[in-house]
Amino acid sequence: MHSSFFKSISVFVLILVAACASQSQVGSDVFTNQQQELIMQAPSTTPMRVFKITNESDSLLLRQQSSYVKPDPNDKVLVQLIDRMYATVRDSMSLGAGIAAPQVGILKNVVWVQRFDKEGYPFEVFINPVITNYSDEKQDCREGCLSIPNRTDTLTMRAKTVLVKYDNLEQTNIVESITDFTAVVVQHEVDHLRGILYLDHLKDEQKKGLHF
Repeated sequence: MHSSFFKSISVFVLILVAACASQSQVGSDVFTNQQQELIMQAPSTTPMRVFKITNESDSLLLRQQSSYVKPDPNDKVLVQLIDRMYATVRDSMSLGAGIAAPQVGILKNVVWVQRFDKEGYPFEVFINPVITNYSDEKQDCREGCLSIPNRTDTLTMRAKTVLVKYDNLEQTNIVESITDFTAVVVQHEVDHLRGILYLDHLKDEQKKGLHF
């Protein structure tokens, strides 16, 4: 009787552990209740508040790593986030060349990038973007950031060309080579997903004596 009881308990524990492990694996591609509330609290055309380094709690979030999000055109929360991020970057109070989800308080791998390498300079959304190659050739570029008010600086070590892979909302995986200023925008926004600000690169360049 005791043997059977302990076997039952062992099986229950194993099932519980497996369930917890399963939840931890899928937990990275869903939105928390807090994230859902923030995203869904206003219409899709309403800009979101831009997080800024001048606010202590904002700055702490901007320094965190973002996580994977499953591309799904039927995910109402994801679609709403994408729409509201676009409304934010195009808002007259912002007007940036790109924006990353952490900048609106959502630690998910979603960015908007303005394609200066395409006719009409359209904005495109990249989901789970990863830069797989940086060219040895560098370029000088003046950068600003919606999360760093009233400041711009020239970086000298951005890659001239990057190879980036990402998903679109229709679940297509895309790999493309992007160059010139659009490559700078991509690098800037992907950095945000890793908790990196352009000021970090500026400090590194200053340490190496690249700024005088």
